[in-house]
Amino acid sequence: MARVTELIGQSVWDCNGVWVGHVVDVRMVKHKGEIQQSHTICGLVVSTRRAPLLGLTRDRHGRVPWLSRALARMVYAGCTFVPWSSVADYTGGEVHIDVLRKELSRT
Repeated sequence: MARVTELIGQSVWDCNGVWVGHVVDVRMVKHKGEIQQSHTICGLVVSTRRAPLLGLTRDRHGRVPWLSRALARMVYAGCTFVPWSSVADYTGGEVHIDVLRKELSRT
């Protein structure tokens, strides 16, 4: 599994070699009920603008302050969500996905 710091800022390319954008955020799923809570990546937020808000959108407890939420809505407007199951490769500074850009949904 990839680390968040490895993914932020990488270029994303679809299966036809069309550029989708840059990874600006990573969506995680928290697994409760375990001795140590763990997280799994469920998808990537990709934008044609390169403006990551890492650290501004969530506090250390996962809560989102209203100002950060409003700022994120403006910056992330028009972003694309890439499910982790669609990621074919994420090495070499680029993320390659196995679906077409037009098949991805907006966030």
